Amino acid sequence: MSNTIVIGAQWGDEGKGKIVDLLTEKTDVVVRPQGGNNAGHTVISEGIQYILHLIPSGILWPGKLCVIGNGVVMDPIALLKEIDGLIEKGIAVSPENLQISNRAHLVMPFHREMDAYREASRGAGKIGTTKRGIGPTYGDKIDRIGFRLHDLVGDPVSFTERLYARIAECNILFESVGMEKLDAAAIAKELLAAAERLTPYCSDTVEILHRAMKEGRSLLFEGAQGTYLDIDQGTYPYVTSSNTTSGGACTGSGVPPQKIDRVVGVTKAYTTRVGEGPFPTQNDDLADRFHKMGREFGATTGRKRRCGWLDLVLVRYAAMVNGFNELAITILDGLDDCAEIPVCTHYELDGKKLLLPPASAKDFQRVVPVYETLPGWQTDTTGVTRYEDLPANALAYLARIELETETPVTMVGVGPSRDQTIIR
Repeated sequence: MSNTIVIGAQWGDEGKGKIVDLLTEKTDVVVRPQGGNNAGHTVISEGIQYILHLIPSGILWPGKLCVIGNGVVMDPIALLKEIDGLIEKGIAVSPENLQISNRAHLVMPFHREMDAYREASRGAGKIGTTKRGIGPTYGDKIDRIGFRLHDLVGDPVSFTERLYARIAECNILFESVGMEKLDAAAIAKELLAAAERLTPYCSDTVEILHRAMKEGRSLLFEGAQGTYLDIDQGTYPYVTSSNTTSGGACTGSGVPPQKIDRVVGVTKAYTTRVGEGPFPTQNDDLADRFHKMGREFGATTGRKRRCGWLDLVLVRYAAMVNGFNELAITILDGLDDCAEIPVCTHYELDGKKLLLPPASAKDFQRVVPVYETLPGWQTDTTGVTRYEDLPANALAYLARIELETETPVTMVGVGPSRDQTIIR
């Protein structure tokens, strides 16, 4: 048995879904421990593209159990839509291969409206949320007024009473700012109908995971978003509302730290970011090149991703706080045609050299990235299947990442398909 956590080392969109899909072959249970349907994991299997938002990527493999943990905030309607979409594509989804924590908090329609209202009210200071209601749901969780899955499926009468009261509160605010009132009766009807379908999926997933470990079965934790969207370690306040680092996998699943054997960090061969917030190595020319190629659009929102050169300050700190045992580098082929590749080795701020990112978002905005330019390989890598067959300059590029992060590179992505990942 070996239990593995997969974590993004940047601002999300690193290609974690593909790495999880690859590792699932030798895994028994795949766990999603945090986040909501603001995340989008894209996997291409046998030429078919799947975009998963709440369900772990392991659902694409027969015979694997997928678990949505207690740390996830779950939109019941969005989840059922995702289940139906997978079934339409021929993927089996049932309580036999998907279980959802009865402690998972629910994203409600008023959370989505509140998210949109708060983002609009920030004006120039907007965070860049997906407006899926994730932040308000986590806010209600911390405020201890949230709705959990067991409330919906276990006590529909009490759930409905609380729902009507909460919507009445929200409608006072919505009306005061000119927003439309929510229809409590229609919302209740939709959610109670969803409850009938979700009841067989609802269980104590902590007990399921611990039983699996006692039976010698292996667990794979699929992190959502990335290290720099972590509510504590990220570029606050331009972050998500959960702990996206490796520690969040434990609290979001009920699996203790001593049961974790391996943490895999995932980073692109360059850097991207969706939404607002500091991005020291952002380069508009690089972004234009990717966008013209049809690359780097958000899987959840379709927004153009901001693109920049690889930032080793970010990956270095991510390796520290997550305890990476190894790195997976994705989309190395995205740099195939570059004659030269700038790499940020450190920052300068007010005359000081920084090897690690500052805590303040204002300071993060002011840092000056210091680059070292490495020679490109200008060779198509998409057909390479062995690590040692990569171009010499590509190998040197990967070696520099290892040196700066003190973490070995064990996987390299050279294309979007499942079979375009080189295992070292």
